[in-house]
Amino acid sequence: MRCPRCHLDDTKVIDSREADEGAAIRRRRSCTGCTHRFTTYERLEEVPMVVVKSNGTRQPFDRLKIVRGVTAAGKGRPVTAEQIDQLAEEVEDELRFAEGDLTSERVGRAVLERLRHLDEVLYLRFASVYKGFDAASDFQRELSLLKKLQKA
Repeated sequence: MRCPRCHLDDTKVIDSREADEGAAIRRRRSCTGCTHRFTTYERLEEVPMVVVKSNGTRQPFDRLKIVRGVTAAGKGRPVTAEQIDQLAEEVEDELRFAEGDLTSERVGRAVLERLRHLDEVLYLRFASVYKGFDAASDFQRELSLLKKLQKA
């Protein structure tokens, strides 16, 4: 690590400890040339997640899109903002370590899987937009699928 004062490459670590609830390591350093003391932080470099849309375009993963979509579908339902935030966080955590391309379909399925356990009406509302329902039979088919999954 280069000293910020004299730019010498030779510094030594005096003290190391966890920071940001274990998400980083705080290091106190001392320059061997000018004895200036300074602090550095070591953090995991996260690779940004990219979602491949159904039309082939790629865009950065945005957890807030999940929050907005579920919030809109959940209007009037007994689901709290904290539950929606938790759901979005769980989806992001699951997908961060998934193998292969991250597709919008995969994101939608992960959201639906959690909504199934959270609120059935919210599940159906979200599924109707996500899956593009255009007839009452689409709702009936999804409802029977939901019932089968609950029995399993």
